[in-house]
Amino acid sequence: MPIPTASPTAQSKILIADDNEQNRELLEAYLADSAYIIEMSHDGTSTLEKVKSFQPDIVLLDIMMPKLSGYEVCQRMKADQTTHDIPILMVTALNEMGDIEKAVAAGCDDFLTKPVNRLELTTRVRSLLRVRHLTNERDRLLAYLAEVESALGPGGVHKR
Repeated sequence: MPIPTASPTAQSKILIADDNEQNRELLEAYLADSAYIIEMSHDGTSTLEKVKSFQPDIVLLDIMMPKLSGYEVCQRMKADQTTHDIPILMVTALNEMGDIEKAVAAGCDDFLTKPVNRLELTTRVRSLLRVRHLTNERDRLLAYLAEVESALGPGGVHKR
């Protein structure tokens, strides 16, 4: 029974959610050098739909969006068992301490204020993706361990 490992060639998937097309394009351009697979959405509702269909490794999420705010999207993702582990990097023009506290309370994993610094963006994305991939690897290894324990049976005796 081989131990499952993360595919070293797997490309990370990023969902950029912002109602402003120029902001989406700027973030995409900043991340273009890293060969990520990037999808975009323009409002809160389409963001939740894309999260389900695209299954990103990280979401870059604006707070001020139509239909559902970034806060609401974040809360819904963190409440959903299938999406709660996806890192969320809030990217917003709001920079009051109350806004940051509200983003953290909603469940975001990190935040950046606009205008975004390219180095800061790429560094935070890389760090959050590293955490995401380690979490995925942990989950694969735990599933493998459960499979091995099941095959061994009670008391660690191999079933025949």
